[in-house]
Amino acid sequence: MGDDLQGEVNSWLKDEGLAPRQQLDSRAEFHYMVRYPAGKNGHAFNIIHPKGRDLVAISSLTRVDAGQQEEMQSHADADLEGWQDWMHTIRTSLIMTGVDWGLHVGGDKVLGNGPLQAFNVSEPIWLDGLSKNALMQGLRKLWLAKLGIIHEIKHYYGQGSGKPGPVDDFKDKKGPRPPSGSDEPKQVETDDSGTFGSGFDPSEWI
Repeated sequence: MGDDLQGEVNSWLKDEGLAPRQQLDSRAEFHYMVRYPAGKNGHAFNIIHPKGRDLVAISSLTRVDAGQQEEMQSHADADLEGWQDWMHTIRTSLIMTGVDWGLHVGGDKVLGNGPLQAFNVSEPIWLDGLSKNALMQGLRKLWLAKLGIIHEIKHYYGQGSGKPGPVDDFKDKKGPRPPSGSDEPKQVETDDSGTFGSGFDPSEWI
């Protein structure tokens, strides 16, 4: 690695046509937002070097469409056990991808009777293993993990309404807001504003 880590990462991203946008972030040495894959259908990803840490973290958050959430709630109301089995499949699918992940689920947390409202995926790359290949493979791995869940949602709960659904966990926080001029697929919305993705804390990488 060169002495100028930020410049090197920025150069790698530009070389791949990802047009990195620098974000103001007091907790980071640098924080870029990119769309991967490159182009209007890419998903929004945060790439962050947290202060005081010897790693770069990649993260992305996805909100589930309002119409899809309604279909999920109908499923839970009609067949709670079947709904819980579907959520179990989602969790095990994410575990098998090998990425770090978190789910935001509505309803009663104990009963597990609410819809999947949002999910985030993340991946740390420690600096002694950071290279252009590691960074791009990390983006690709997270993107594929996201696509797996998105396609599961669309297959079972339809195309949705084209509007982002509520996320109960964000009501008392600065949650994600629709990106200005977003051209994200209408079934889902990715967070262009939350530092490290909602709920992501660099102190978790211990």
